[in-house]
Amino acid sequence: MLRLGIPVIGVTDVSRAEAFWTAALDLVSAPEWRSETWRTLEHADGSGQVLGLMRSSSPPEPRPRLHLDLFTSSTEEQQAEVRRLIGLGAQAVDWDLYPPEPDFVVLADPDGNVFCVVDLSRAPSGGSRPAP
Repeated sequence: MLRLGIPVIGVTDVSRAEAFWTAALDLVSAPEWRSETWRTLEHADGSGQVLGLMRSSSPPEPRPRLHLDLFTSSTEEQQAEVRRLIGLGAQAVDWDLYPPEPDFVVLADPDGNVFCVVDLSRAPSGGSRPAP
C-alpha cells in the first residue's frame, strides 16, 4: 500500500536551511539521514511529522503549487510567530493574492521558499482552507 511520506523543501544551502527550520519548528537533524545534499529533520522525542531538506539548483517558485502551512491558535500567536520567524531569517512576502480578511501571512524562508503562517481561530471551516 502506498503511504504519504514527508514534505521535502528544495534549498541551495542545506546547512542554512537546517539552521532555520530546526529553530523555526523546534526540530533536530536526524544523524542517520544526513549527507551533503540531504537532511531529515524530526522532533527530538520522535513524535510528530518530519521534514526533508534537499539541495536543489533550481530557484524557488514565486507562486508554488505546493507549500507548507504552519498553524497557530490565535491572532496574537500568529503575530508573535511571524516576528520570531523573521528574526530567524524569514522574509515577509509582498503577496498580491491576499483575500480581504486573510487568516494567513505569507513568508519566505532564507532560501526564498514561500510558506504560510495560518491563524486557525480565523480560518474558514475551522482550519481547513484552500492554499493561497
